[in-house]
Amino acid sequence: MQAFDYDEVLDMILAKDDRYHRDAYYFVREGLDFTQQKLTKAAGAKEPRHVSGRELMDGMRRYALENYGPMAKTLLNEWGVTSTEDFGEIVFNLVENNLLAKTEEDSREDFGNGFDFDEAFIAPYQPAKPDAAEPPKPKARRKQ
Repeated sequence: MQAFDYDEVLDMILAKDDRYHRDAYYFVREGLDFTQQKLTKAAGAKEPRHVSGRELMDGMRRYALENYGPMAKTLLNEWGVTSTEDFGEIVFNLVENNLLAKTEEDSREDFGNGFDFDEAFIAPYQPAKPDAAEPPKPKARRKQ
């Protein structure tokens, strides 16, 4: 098997498709590793298994929140990633260049309509809304 340099192959991908920043590709690769580790540990398995598109999307969401917190959406957007469909495009760019593997069941469509970026990356950091059933308490008036 011929040795390859990940960065050289990534240079070729970026020369053909510049929609996504180099860091987005690293993020997807790291998100895959994170997801495989979590799934392997949860199953009590010794070897990682294939990760479906849906599992990968959830894993990348969790990875982004754990590593970037409230800046996750901003960073992903800066890298050109604004939807789960973009994750699919990156994954399949990596697959087509032999940096990731896929099964016959895997497709770009697996990444369609995954989750809303605002709900996933902004909502967890919004202040809690007051209970709508309870009216606001009036301010105490000072005696004059």
